[in-house]
Amino acid sequence: MAVFNTKTFMKHNDYMTPKYAWENIQQFIPKDKVIWEAFYGDGNSGDYLTELGFKVIHEEVDFFENDMGDIIVSNPPFSRELINPIMHRLKELDKPFILILPSSKINSQYMRNTFKDKLQICIPNGRINFNKLVDGKNVDCKNKCAFDCFYICYKMNLPDDITWLE
Repeated sequence: MAVFNTKTFMKHNDYMTPKYAWENIQQFIPKDKVIWEAFYGDGNSGDYLTELGFKVIHEEVDFFENDMGDIIVSNPPFSRELINPIMHRLKELDKPFILILPSSKINSQYMRNTFKDKLQICIPNGRINFNKLVDGKNVDCKNKCAFDCFYICYKMNLPDDITWLE
């Protein structure tokens, strides 16, 4: 689930991950681990990961009060009021993760101070165009995403610290 606050998108927490976003990085997600897709959204993200052959826990539970799976693969809300507590919780859990986040988040003080030298990045070939959810239903987004996102990886032991996706 993503939050946009740009000229193109109004501020809203209901932007969902398209299936191709997970297809882009499926080769980097270990098949022998149980994924916790920690941010439920419309529920499709967990279904997409399951369709790709992964064991997935994707339930409507409070991220801050639960600890599930072996790794976290998710698209958390991007809003400032949510992302800092989410990152603190991830550090507390200290389990491997892959998160879709705006590229600007990598340069935040929190990321620099907390995860410095411990993160790897996968850079997609183009912007991820999220699906908009309004009143519980997906609607067509006429506009493209106005900013770049990276896959921020922690303890994933990727072959390279920066991976350019095809």
